[in-house]
Amino acid sequence: MGPEEIDVFIICASDDIERGGAGAFSLSRIDASGESRPFPIVVIRTHDNAYVGYVNACPHDGVWLNIGSGDFFTQDRSFLKCGRHGAIFEIDSGLCIDGPCNGKSLQPIALAVVDGEVCLCGERLVEDDRPFGAFDDHDETMEIMIHPD
Repeated sequence: MGPEEIDVFIICASDDIERGGAGAFSLSRIDASGESRPFPIVVIRTHDNAYVGYVNACPHDGVWLNIGSGDFFTQDRSFLKCGRHGAIFEIDSGLCIDGPCNGKSLQPIALAVVDGEVCLCGERLVEDDRPFGAFDDHDETMEIMIHPD
């Protein structure tokens, strides 16, 4: 890959997330030392049909936002919420406006919608490039685990 090329990975079909909804995805990314590390993300589809993404980790305690109930939103669905300590975040900016991490922000991720697919841009994800064994499934798609939202 050349110096001006950007890694792009398909996360899901754009219609897989309803307007005003969110989806959690557990990926693995390659860190600066070349090691594979968990990379949980949340993709939100706003009521205006825009896609916003963040690392699924509260800046206060590092836990998934949807821990506990599995829901990402406040009761009126106007804000993101941490299920552990109740921190409240603006959907469009990721800024915490109430709670133990007030003033801090969720870590944004770069998303693009390409040909009806929500894609993660600019991250080095782990891909399964092992040689196939005689009894292996030869599906060449990247495996993505989906958590309840």
